[in-house]
Amino acid sequence: MRVQIHETFESGLPADDTHPYRTGAWRPQTREYDAWDLDVVGEIPDDLAGTYIRNTENPLLPSIERYHPFDGDGMLHSISFAAGEAQYHNRFVRTDGFVAEREMGQALFAGVAENVNAAKESCELGARPNMKDASSTDVVVHNGKALSSFWLCGDLYAFDPVTLEAQGRETFGLPDGVGISAHTKIDEVTNELLFFNYGTEQPYMHYGVVGADGGLAHYIDVPLPGPRLPHDMAFTEHYSILPDLSMFWEPSLIEHGIYLPSFHRDVPTRFAIVPRYGTTEEIRWFEADPTYVLHWINAYEDGDEIVLDGFFQETPSPDPIPEWSFDQNLFRYLDLYSMNAKAHRWRFNLRTGETKEEHLSERIQEFGMINGRYGGRRHRYSFNALPCEGWFGFKGVIKHDVDSGTEEILELPDGVFASETVMAPRLGSTAEDDGYLITFTMDVNDDRSECLVVDAADITAGPIARISLPERISSGTHGFWSPADA
Repeated sequence: MRVQIHETFESGLPADDTHPYRTGAWRPQTREYDAWDLDVVGEIPDDLAGTYIRNTENPLLPSIERYHPFDGDGMLHSISFAAGEAQYHNRFVRTDGFVAEREMGQALFAGVAENVNAAKESCELGARPNMKDASSTDVVVHNGKALSSFWLCGDLYAFDPVTLEAQGRETFGLPDGVGISAHTKIDEVTNELLFFNYGTEQPYMHYGVVGADGGLAHYIDVPLPGPRLPHDMAFTEHYSILPDLSMFWEPSLIEHGIYLPSFHRDVPTRFAIVPRYGTTEEIRWFEADPTYVLHWINAYEDGDEIVLDGFFQETPSPDPIPEWSFDQNLFRYLDLYSMNAKAHRWRFNLRTGETKEEHLSERIQEFGMINGRYGGRRHRYSFNALPCEGWFGFKGVIKHDVDSGTEEILELPDGVFASETVMAPRLGSTAEDDGYLITFTMDVNDDRSECLVVDAADITAGPIARISLPERISSGTHGFWSPADA
């Protein structure tokens, strides 16, 4: 392995840190690397060509009062494949907040679990004030640029997808101060990017389309009854789907600087379905059972119906455990087992206005990925994370066949944890699962990280290649596969 250190940062975190999301699989890094000629056990397939990028919460400074893992500074990890070789790069996302806090040597902005009035500097960008835009949640590739994003609607930061060379902000021509939520969507057929944002002022949500050339092509209001807390959207070949979910911030507390999500069991989940380039007046609303959904898997059109797959939370707001501390109960909201998240299907009939829904599986799972070529079109397979119990982490991947209802599982050894796992079609592939699953691992037993390459058609056979990274990386959130021609 040939390794070059790009930059090293000083950490202000305590040397004897015991925070559960700054230790173990979530131990942050302080170094940025460029690495080639990576050590490989097995063989990297010659027909694997493209880039896997993952975003990470990677804090360098203590919080003002209470650290939540989604407060960590964004760090991107990129591994690119060509002709049986791979190269790796990682970079911090140097947001305005990151730069300001490094200059001052202390946290300046309120975190997820802190009152916004605790902030030492103000920030009005995003869905709530005085919170640092860490750009640490998601990443996609569009128009030749990797774009990192933040779940509370910050700026998009652009990078070269392979080298992660910073290319500044990407605004698409939106007005200053307009943020974009994580989970922008890429239609690989049309090369359009679909996005939404939300906030605490009317109309509370917007939806937009960016053309293949990178310019803003469409932007409309999506009026909601009040401030909401959506996290993801979905699309079909001709429609976009935006949720109005049953868990959202308590409006009476917002004016006091407290952004506390509550599950409203008497409020149905609603779905706005709008033609891709439709107007606000063309939105059609459908109601369904109350729940909260972090992530959708895919959606497609089936005759008069739109089919939407995602992860239905049976207990979006688990009851607190009296003998537990505030922090212990706070982190239960990161435990997908506490939420009972299960693969679920909604059907919306555009002719009758009827909604039907059902579980697709009784197994707890989340963070689903598909072959990107099938985005917005009928899919058969999803590749979902197998969650750890009791905390936010993944111990493997589930291949879910939605046609047969069968599931195959690749579970990692104890003490080894996976990332969100992407599906990379092989060059010249024709079948939906003809390609590779790719994930980064965090091995706390041997203090190392690898990139695993797995045959997507036979995941139970285990990795066909294990590629060493320069050091153990931190766990994180979302990843993306970008084919070489993108």
